[in-house]
Amino acid sequence: MPTAIEIYKLLPKKNCGECKFPTCLAFAMQLANKKVAIEDCPYIDDAAKTSLQESGAPPIRLIKFGPQDAQLEIGDETELFRHDKKFYHPTVLAVSMNDSMPEEEQERILQQAKKLEFERAGQKLKLDALALRNDTGKAEPLERLARKVTGESKFAIILFGKDPEALRPAALACKDRRPVVGTADKTNLTGMISLAKEGNLPLVVSADNLDELSELSSKAKESGLQDIILDLTREELASQLKDLTIVRRMAVKSSYRPFGYPTLMRAGSGEEGVSRATLGIAKYSSIVVLDVADPAVLYPLMTLRQSIFTDPQVPLQVQEKLYEIGSPKPESPLLLTTNFALTYFTVAGDIEKSGVSSWLLVANTEGLSVMTAFAAGKFTAESVAKLILKFGIKDKCTSGSIIIPGMVSRMSGKLNELTGMKIVVGPRESSGIPKFLKTLS
Repeated sequence: MPTAIEIYKLLPKKNCGECKFPTCLAFAMQLANKKVAIEDCPYIDDAAKTSLQESGAPPIRLIKFGPQDAQLEIGDETELFRHDKKFYHPTVLAVSMNDSMPEEEQERILQQAKKLEFERAGQKLKLDALALRNDTGKAEPLERLARKVTGESKFAIILFGKDPEALRPAALACKDRRPVVGTADKTNLTGMISLAKEGNLPLVVSADNLDELSELSSKAKESGLQDIILDLTREELASQLKDLTIVRRMAVKSSYRPFGYPTLMRAGSGEEGVSRATLGIAKYSSIVVLDVADPAVLYPLMTLRQSIFTDPQVPLQVQEKLYEIGSPKPESPLLLTTNFALTYFTVAGDIEKSGVSSWLLVANTEGLSVMTAFAAGKFTAESVAKLILKFGIKDKCTSGSIIIPGMVSRMSGKLNELTGMKIVVGPRESSGIPKFLKTLS
């Protein structure tokens, strides 16, 4: 956003007060702080409005695509490094299919893609999109595949091909999903722009180098197309990292508009595909397209994505509740921990490793670990006693005892006094839980 003085120079300087501020300078100051909208000034001319809107636009354009009731959002990022603030829109993970595959193979991939879904740390992780490639060069096979995917799934759709006429029927067949279309290059840019503008669709633009990519994205923008995605797929990983970083840095730090768009990379398959996808998630790819729907490949990538696209100032946490580990009975051991996700999964995993079915009571400490929460006064005997009462622990767990983390043994006396339960001090480290539980049984 430009400064207040720069904004003031573009205003009509009438000091009319119709914007609810006494002077144009006062309005400019509010606009610079994003507390009012440009439209609040009734006398600003179109040229000034356009200039201010462009200068105040985010460094990377926000693009939405996919089903209307579950649209995916990419772009609109403002940071180079996650620890500076946060990344807002998680990388879209897509699996590719092509229209030259036998129908049985297409069906297999589609069904496998639909099963790529699991829950981790209270969040549902899943595959986002399918990329449909026009390998036949003909319109009918791709249209048939697009209709199949839209009829049998809710995935967002990316259409890849070189001939805009071959892509057009498929784009129309899934227009309700607002598919992404591509790939435009110097040989077919005009036709691809026409297709994208006709359906108001995001367009993927590709080039062998950044200079050419800048030129092509500028031409697409000058044609009136707003939603552009930059294909930054490169043969070498080093070049991939270099170009992704340059584009992001120039967009965020230099407000270089030809690079102010989301990015896409085609990762391929195999070990190199996993490496590419990992790089893309970690370093600025808005969309990563893989040629494999293997859970062994996708689940780790989804987990990586979840870790990177969480707010570093808000720890990843699980729900406060009484968890069942295994098949516990009323007399089974009851353990206590905090809702910091890493703590929960470590403790739960070690309880499973012991083979002793147990209850695990998780306290809401705003995502803080055991010792940190205890030091901050968020994990105390009083708060645990309230938690025990809240979940009716004494009725569900009849052992009459609770195992607390060894690091907070100091709360044992007070907790016993407040609850009347037998307080058992457990191991200081989670790794000691399996042996500890086996000695109890």
